[in-house]
Amino acid sequence: MISARTLPHFARQPPVIALIVLSVLAWAFPAVAVASAGRNHIAAELVANGAAAPGETVDLAFHFRPEQGWHGYWVNPGDAGYGLTLEWHLPLGWTAGTPEYPVPHRLKIGPLMNHVYEGDYAVLVPVRVPANASSSPAELRVSAQWLACTDTICVPERQDMAVTVHPGAGLTDTRFDAWRAAIPALLDRPAHFSLASGKVRLAIPLPASMALNDPHVFVETTEVVDYAAPQTFTRNGNWLVAELVRKGSAQPAAISGIVRLDTTDEGVRFVAEPGPVPTGGTPVAATGDGAKLPSLWLLLGGALLGGLLLNVMPCVFPILSLKALSLARAGESEREARREGAAYTAGVMLACLALGGVLLVLRAGGQQVGWAFQLQEPGVVVALLALAAAITANLAGLFELPAVSITRDGKPGGAFATGLLAAFVATPCTGPFMAAAMGAALLLPVPQALLLFAVLGLGLGLPFLLIGFVPPLRAALPRPGGWMVTFRRIMAVPMGLTALALLWLVNRLGGSGFMTVAILALAGLLLALWIVGRRQRQGKAALLPFAAVAVPFALFAAVALPASFTGGGKAESGLLAPQDFSENALAHARASGKPVFLWFTADWCVTCKVNESVAIEREATKAAFDKAGVIAMRGDWTRRDPEITRFLTAHGAAGVPLYLWYQPGGEGRQLPQVLTPDSLVRLAEQAPR
Repeated sequence: MISARTLPHFARQPPVIALIVLSVLAWAFPAVAVASAGRNHIAAELVANGAAAPGETVDLAFHFRPEQGWHGYWVNPGDAGYGLTLEWHLPLGWTAGTPEYPVPHRLKIGPLMNHVYEGDYAVLVPVRVPANASSSPAELRVSAQWLACTDTICVPERQDMAVTVHPGAGLTDTRFDAWRAAIPALLDRPAHFSLASGKVRLAIPLPASMALNDPHVFVETTEVVDYAAPQTFTRNGNWLVAELVRKGSAQPAAISGIVRLDTTDEGVRFVAEPGPVPTGGTPVAATGDGAKLPSLWLLLGGALLGGLLLNVMPCVFPILSLKALSLARAGESEREARREGAAYTAGVMLACLALGGVLLVLRAGGQQVGWAFQLQEPGVVVALLALAAAITANLAGLFELPAVSITRDGKPGGAFATGLLAAFVATPCTGPFMAAAMGAALLLPVPQALLLFAVLGLGLGLPFLLIGFVPPLRAALPRPGGWMVTFRRIMAVPMGLTALALLWLVNRLGGSGFMTVAILALAGLLLALWIVGRRQRQGKAALLPFAAVAVPFALFAAVALPASFTGGGKAESGLLAPQDFSENALAHARASGKPVFLWFTADWCVTCKVNESVAIEREATKAAFDKAGVIAMRGDWTRRDPEITRFLTAHGAAGVPLYLWYQPGGEGRQLPQVLTPDSLVRLAEQAPR
């Protein structure tokens, strides 16, 4: 027997080498490695269907019946294993065609993905009968070899089989109907493929009306794709576009395989030739491991709870000043409170819908973006910096801004604008419950995805909506008074800290020169706002003086910011000195037999930074990781990274943070988005040594 742990070392060699190794083992250890025909772990029989008319074709079937817990392999076994080989002994003029296989199953063992059959299955082979075949019965003999495996051991098996066919007459075996139905049909149009940027992109002609449920591409052409890597799918008219991770540097003239359409093993065969592959399209919900998306009602509940909890997440705290002032003002009258609550909630929902809509449009256009994509754009971050600085100046009393006024003449338009601002600034990170909903939104049809974004906004604005419409909640709020002026000044502190954090992010995204230009532009903006405040206190118009100062600085920024952009620097390694994420690096780390901790972060994600401070970048965590031999790996999503975006989407995450723990030889376990100080220490202590 061969241990499944050692099998991959030779099974991933070219088929000829693997065959030689298996043949030597079978010859050297016939009593152990190769069972007799009656003792194979996968029983086999050769069956003929009907008569063998001269000049026609007769179908033969190899019917395999694996024992419980054992499996056989597809023609391309995947990362480990060995498929069926046949050595025919046929009468003169008879020829055997190419074997036809049913749709295989995926079997993942550690970092390896195998293509297997775990139940009864039949491989069909057409045999051509010569036109001058005699009327005598013909015996067709074959020596078959295959590999039978469990999750722990593998046994090379062989069997000599024969079947007699009659050129003029023969019985039809009714089992062939089911066996033939299990063979995926070959598409009548060629597929197209392209190789670029470490990806294999396939365009497979499928009618847009054909339903798909957890599709998967089994590639028959070897040494081309990473079988274990996530696959992503989009529908573009009558094309199904599959994006697979490329492996190796082979330049195949054609790529063939099977597309499994759903979980009932329906599929089609394709042969792809080099050609154009469409970009964009509608994402297809393919989870990669056969998991189903939750029901829409469950996703809506997650979006609502996620938006609600976002009010207390660390990434929301900097704008609590705006919300607190809105809450305090809402206690003045029932009518005003309802108008304020409704206007604020409408602003939040509209902002979430707008962000979600832009996200879906960009993804449909082929862009690899995710939730909070706006914070990966340096220009957007500079605009947010200017906005945060302006709000800080307003709260500090430098000037008055009607949208966040705390006077008694506040209008619903101010609450609506505050809601827009709150949603735009407060959603760079995903919180509990929200992650699954936002991840699913990237895979669902557009109407359902937009509904999820709207419900997320409803959850974010729900506390204010309830206060506006529930009198007892309003009664619990402090009454308006002089204390609100002091509170307003205090709330300038967290907003000012937000501005400083955004300034640091500007440096990380664009470099020190980029940040210097942003500071100069910001100084001009604050000077213009100071002039506005003076004019307001004097009762004079402030628009023209503001424009006279602000416009030259804005023009300077428009020219100097792009010219000074250098792309920023690389993230600091930190205590754990993590490896940089790539799918190849992750596969290599998992193949090492050590535990792997993978996390995805971004400099603009406050939740990420809190978790890193509380649980990741700690001496206790480092000591536990060193003792257990844990490999730390980090994906930095501060800037747009298509590979990270694809990985997040494949794992049902629309944004960061995402934390994955891989035990040696095991699957990835997704950890909570809020880590406790000892959560990683405990995982390292429980890791096998």
